Amino acid sequence: MMWKPVFSYTDAIVNKLMALEALKNSIVRTNLPSNEMTKLKHEAKIRSTHYSTGIEGNLLTLTQARQVIDENKVNFKGRDRDVKEVARYWDALTQVENWANNQKTFSEEMIKKLHAIVEKGKRAKGTEYRKEQNVIKDAVSGRIVYMPPEAKDVTRLMKEMVAWVKEAERQKLPAPVIAALVHYQFVTLHPYYDGNGRTARLLSTYILFKHDYGLDGMFSLEEYHAIKLAEYYKALSMHQGVNYYMGGEKAKLNPWVEYFIDTLYLSYEDLRSRVEERGVKGKTRESELIRQLDRRAREIYPLFDRQDMIFSKDVARILKISTRTARERINEWIESGFLEKTGASNKNAAYRLGKKYR
Repeated sequence: MMWKPVFSYTDAIVNKLMALEALKNSIVRTNLPSNEMTKLKHEAKIRSTHYSTGIEGNLLTLTQARQVIDENKVNFKGRDRDVKEVARYWDALTQVENWANNQKTFSEEMIKKLHAIVEKGKRAKGTEYRKEQNVIKDAVSGRIVYMPPEAKDVTRLMKEMVAWVKEAERQKLPAPVIAALVHYQFVTLHPYYDGNGRTARLLSTYILFKHDYGLDGMFSLEEYHAIKLAEYYKALSMHQGVNYYMGGEKAKLNPWVEYFIDTLYLSYEDLRSRVEERGVKGKTRESELIRQLDRRAREIYPLFDRQDMIFSKDVARILKISTRTARERINEWIESGFLEKTGASNKNAAYRLGKKYR
């Protein structure tokens, strides 16, 4: 069996997808210095962590979340749980990036592991689905606003969702649509007692990253869900009735997909502004350093766009020279300050950019 979302490609959705694709391509074509790209990615990841946990009630400020991540600061009075949530979400985002880079297959095993990182940390074993009923209540009145499917149905419904994703990928459906529908279905099924919202947002991020909509992790979709929080919740609860079996099962999902693509477009627009600003400021600084490099070093420099360390075999491959000659070149670059050696071994030594180039 496979989940069959009630959804159609209206003119509005098709136009939004086309506009999103054009904006994505314009960002990709921008010539951004690699050091500025790294900064944008780090900042976006911090904002994603802060806003996604904030949606669920985490009380740390953006500055405090940055201190947890960058400075390993944990002594915020009365906020131990919030600190752990931020640290775990950061780890979960890192895992999502790794899975996407390795094109990991979407699976229940992956979902369970991701939820375990969110709730218990990166060393935790995958979390099994809930065994009892849970409900979503209004935070003020305490009344039940939504009752997910019964626990006995969760495993079957999750398998059907995973089967649909695999088929959607096989048919090459637009990644933003797959990400939107997975996000919706996951929170609708509510397979866990807690952490459903955070896990749903991470799963949609994974799908976007896996299918070339990640833009090197330089944007924060979670930030715009938080900014439009009332609209976010309204779009997620579009079905009639408070019971999954009385509306949620057959909800028409076009409004939610439109909301999701609109929000992704806003986050891309924000990134484009940041990229254009950083591109202007960073280009002069970087070009002065790059002009100082010899031709071969300039060919090696782009390797650091995607990785922190390189090896002599990387240099040999790019320059089409022997490994021995590559090591000679590397020694020259170490003397000039372009590279720094890490580790004591000469045979398997790794090299990173020199300080001023980093």
